[in-house]
Amino acid sequence: MNICFIGGGNMATALIGGLLGKGFPVGQIGVVEINADNRSRLQRDFKVRAVDSLAEGVAGSDHIVLAVKPQQLREVAQQLVPLLDGQLLISIAAGIRAVDLARWTDSPAVVRAMPNTPALVQSGMTGLYALTAVSDTQRVQAQEIMAAVGETLWLQDEAMLDAVTAISGSGPAYVFYFIGALQQAAQELGFNAAEARRLSLATFLGAAKLAADSDEDVSVLRARVTSKNGTTERALLSMAANHVAEHIAQAAHTAAERAREMGDELGAEP
Repeated sequence: MNICFIGGGNMATALIGGLLGKGFPVGQIGVVEINADNRSRLQRDFKVRAVDSLAEGVAGSDHIVLAVKPQQLREVAQQLVPLLDGQLLISIAAGIRAVDLARWTDSPAVVRAMPNTPALVQSGMTGLYALTAVSDTQRVQAQEIMAAVGETLWLQDEAMLDAVTAISGSGPAYVFYFIGALQQAAQELGFNAAEARRLSLATFLGAAKLAADSDEDVSVLRARVTSKNGTTERALLSMAANHVAEHIAQAAHTAAERAREMGDELGAEP
């Protein structure tokens, strides 16, 4: 399959690098990027064809990955209309609903993808939703593209992508927030900044790997670390008293609500 990326930013770069790392032919990847410096970087780093012309980039493609900012997608979609010839459209633009993209492009073959920033290190999580016109073969191919940077999860209801946005899309920021809090506490307890960073990152990476490698629920793993009347229990009781879990859940619900609002705002007729 020939893939055209429209937009050559961080996520497109991650996907291109992931695909090439898995053996995808470089000659089957092209990029449309209006920024000359970004085009030069893509050509230098990946040897892919990078152009500034939408018509030139789209010609001969089977799949088009829309990797532009959400606010730019409607304009790009309208420019694509006379250039489309049955290609599968894969949008990674946050907030733009598949049905709106299909309406703008007059193309029903749309997959909406919600990746997250760990895709930049091939450790991402992507939620996927396909309109009914997308064939089984196209679904497999869309998954192959997004799986180049991590795990994927298909959804039957597009509304669930708002929840994906709140949990895995925005989730890395929550993790960074928690790591930052641990680093601050470590420094307050006497470690220097470098030591605090090392302690916090290694602890988080190790705990995440332990959870990922285990079939047991995280509550079981947490209980194993928590001795009766010990230090961990005291810390967890402090978190419970301050309703930390409830606040984290509320934050995620707030993010999901904002994702729904963005879908309404960005998809509305001008």
